[in-house]
Amino acid sequence: MLAPQIKVRVDFDAAARYGISTAQLTRTLQTLVDGEKVTQIVEGNRRFDLVVRLPETARSLDGLQNLLVETPGGRVPLSKLANIEESDGPNQITRDDGRRRIVISANAQGRALSDVVADLRAAVADFPLPEGYFITLGGQFQAQEEAARLIALLALGSTALIFMVLYSRYRSGLLAALIMANVPLALVGSVLGLWLSGQPLSVAALIGFITLAGIATRNGILKISHYLNLMRFEGESFSPAMIVRGSLERLTPVLMTALVAAFALVPLLFEAEQPGTEILHPVAVVIFSGLISSTLLDTFVTPALFWLYGRKPAERLLAEGGDEAL
Repeated sequence: MLAPQIKVRVDFDAAARYGISTAQLTRTLQTLVDGEKVTQIVEGNRRFDLVVRLPETARSLDGLQNLLVETPGGRVPLSKLANIEESDGPNQITRDDGRRRIVISANAQGRALSDVVADLRAAVADFPLPEGYFITLGGQFQAQEEAARLIALLALGSTALIFMVLYSRYRSGLLAALIMANVPLALVGSVLGLWLSGQPLSVAALIGFITLAGIATRNGILKISHYLNLMRFEGESFSPAMIVRGSLERLTPVLMTALVAAFALVPLLFEAEQPGTEILHPVAVVIFSGLISSTLLDTFVTPALFWLYGRKPAERLLAEGGDEAL
C-alpha cells in the first residue's frame, strides 16, 4: 500500500550555522505538525482532546517550506534548515509475532459502536484478500462483546438457579413459571425505554436487565404466595373473588417498591449529560422503564395467568398440608 508522504530531512550544517540543534528542531517540528494536547473538552457523555497544531494549509509542502522557525539568529524559513519533499512511501508497518502489520484506527461518532462494527464486518466479509493476508478487528467493542457474552451466560445461570429455588419452594414448575413470567413483562418496558432514549444495548444496560429481573420476580412471589396463603389460612376458595382480594392487598407493597426505586433513579435519568453519570444512565433507563411496564402489566397479567393455569398446582400444594406460610 502506497500513500503520499511529506519527508523532512534536517540539514545539519544549515542548522549549525543558524545556532539551532537538530534535536531541538525535530522536537519543534513534531509539536507543530503532530500537535500537543493542552486540555480535554467534556461534551455530554463524550470527551475530546484539545490538540494545538498547525492548520492544514501550513502542514502542506508549500506551507512547511515557508514555515518560520525561531533560531538564535532570528526567524528563518524551514526550507533553509531542511530539505522538504513529497513522495510516495509505504504506510507505517510494524511487526508482531513475525508478521507485518498495518494498523488503521477510527472513532465512531453519531452511531452506535455495534452498528459500525457490523458494517465493518460485512465489508470485510465481501472483500477478497490475497493468500497470506487477513484482517482482524479489535478495540473497545471487542472487550464490550466479551463482557456481554459473560453477562449473558451468568444471567442464564442465575435464571436457572432462581427457577430451581422457586421449584423447591412451591414444588411446582408451573407456579415457578407463573412467578417468573414477570421478567419478560419488565423487559418489554426496558427495551422500549432504551429505544426511546436512543441508548444502545451496552454492558451497563445488561446489568440493569439483571437487576430488574430480580425486582420483577419478587413482585410475582408476593402475589402468588399471598393467593396460596389466603386459600390455606383464611379459607378462601380458588375463585375470582380470592384473586381480586389478593391482588388488591398486594398492590400497595408492589407500588411502594416501584415508586421508591423510581424516585431514587430520577437524578440519573435527567442528568445524563453530567460527568460521571454516563455509565449509570443506561442502568437507570432500563430499571425505570422496566418498573413501569412490570408494575402495570403485573397488576393484570399475573392474576389472569394464575386463574387460567394455577388451580391444579395450587390445590395439589394445599393438599399436601403444612402450617408454614408460603
